[in-house]
Amino acid sequence: MDDGWWRQEEKQTKKKGETTMKQKRILTGDRTTGRLHLGHYAGSLQNRVRLQDEYDTFILLADVQALTTHFEQPELVEKNICEVAIDNLSAGLDPEKVTLVQQSAVPAIAELTVFYSMLVSVNVLRHNPTIKTEAKQYGYDDLTYGFLGYPVSQTADITFCDADAVPVGEDQLPHMELARKIARRFNALYGDGREIIKVPQELISQSPRIAGLDGAAKMGKSANNALYLSDGRETVFAKIKSAVTDPNRIRRTDRGNPEVCTVSQYHKAFNPEEYDEVCASCRSGAVGCAACKERLAERIDALLTPIRERRSYYEAHQDAVRELIAAGSEKAARIGARKMEQVKAAMHLAL
Repeated sequence: MDDGWWRQEEKQTKKKGETTMKQKRILTGDRTTGRLHLGHYAGSLQNRVRLQDEYDTFILLADVQALTTHFEQPELVEKNICEVAIDNLSAGLDPEKVTLVQQSAVPAIAELTVFYSMLVSVNVLRHNPTIKTEAKQYGYDDLTYGFLGYPVSQTADITFCDADAVPVGEDQLPHMELARKIARRFNALYGDGREIIKVPQELISQSPRIAGLDGAAKMGKSANNALYLSDGRETVFAKIKSAVTDPNRIRRTDRGNPEVCTVSQYHKAFNPEEYDEVCASCRSGAVGCAACKERLAERIDALLTPIRERRSYYEAHQDAVRELIAAGSEKAARIGARKMEQVKAAMHLAL
């Protein structure tokens, strides 16, 4: 790879026969609170890799949103900007096809967040089901302004660059509906019949949510129940060995119930070709949990091997990764500045 391997054109196109068409744009991303895990891979990363050839793809490194829960650990957030970028690239995102954007480096996102906050009530935010779920998860009784309002910031994330669509899971649909409502209200108030703010659509991911190794409903960074994309072979095998299975299956020959087994869920997500066979063997007692885990560990290790190899390259070239983030953020800032010119003109704030 030469020194220009990471450079990108501001306008991406793709060819269909002899015709060149401008791609529609998507925006997605991750909070920079730690390295990404298999839950991220199944739920979004593998989908991003597929979509990068169909869409002009913006990947947001959401450091501001990370501060809504980690405001007392800014050094952790800073460290993980590069780590999360490397995880995305290691998963297979092509630096020549996607734009990596550091959220805090785009002034338009902060400006739009302020303007949009005038258009949504506190009660609407308090009744957002995702906000309520996450507040319970973090044990928040008294919500900070930033945590309560982060769906407004997410709307700014999506709309500063005129994203046509956002790949999301079903748990994020309330955020998307709020984003559409804010965009429509802005246009109704200030657009004078024009669409100043593009009304975004969702691309719903059909990928299953991956349970934690401990059987918890969700694999998470803070729950200490995750398999990370950066985990080595020995760590993968040790973690899979510790994963919970059917609690009623005591002896190897006992008939099991794969419906309540975390390892079975992982086979379904990461070893679909053998899933039916795995379930049949479990129900009949033909294969014990230890052998089933060994089989799964081999499959997951094979999945992670090329990801680790790419991570090794990017870890050895972290300065280039930072340059990539800086270039993408500068591009995003320029796009955002043009959007703010339109927004301020529409709001009669342009002098």
